[in-house]
Amino acid sequence: MVNANADRSIALTSGEVIKKRGVMLIQNYGLFWAEKDVFWGVGGNAGTLLGVPAKNTTADLVDFREQSGVYILYADYQMVYVGQAGAGNQKLFSRLKQHKRDALSGRWNRFSWFGIRRVNQSGKLAAEADGKHSTHKEVLNHIEAILIHASEPTQNRQGGRFGEDVTQYLQVRDDDIGPTVEEMIHDIWLARKVK
Repeated sequence: MVNANADRSIALTSGEVIKKRGVMLIQNYGLFWAEKDVFWGVGGNAGTLLGVPAKNTTADLVDFREQSGVYILYADYQMVYVGQAGAGNQKLFSRLKQHKRDALSGRWNRFSWFGIRRVNQSGKLAAEADGKHSTHKEVLNHIEAILIHASEPTQNRQGGRFGEDVTQYLQVRDDDIGPTVEEMIHDIWLARKVK
């Protein structure tokens, strides 16, 4: 029997080795991403779910379409649905896209997600890890953090505690969508100003 608290090495895709007591439950997350800023795909293009680390917005884009974890749908920041992705065949992008066509269609415009697959050094999602976590305290901190970040309860004075090894990602609007209405209006305003 393996001692859950014993140090063990986890090999990364890049060949780098990290010494840890266990694998963290949540590896990365995105908060309140806009449904309208996702390229849902067309024709042979499957679409994307793009983000960059909040602490390094100039980093390469990461596509989270194949992420596994839990997600929350919101209607103007009001929570309307909680679901999971990756337990079966459907990953995060597939589940979100399904909700654009099912009974939730038109009832949500933002989503948050909490992923269990880490981003490796090449900027791709790593293989899914088995659920060996450091301590009960860390797992409970992650569950609490998910609930706090997802629901933003008014009486919580502290934020969720994921720990330093968990990365928040900010959404990046896919160029395949084209300009926003605001960008088009700005361009028209600039063109008129030049005349």
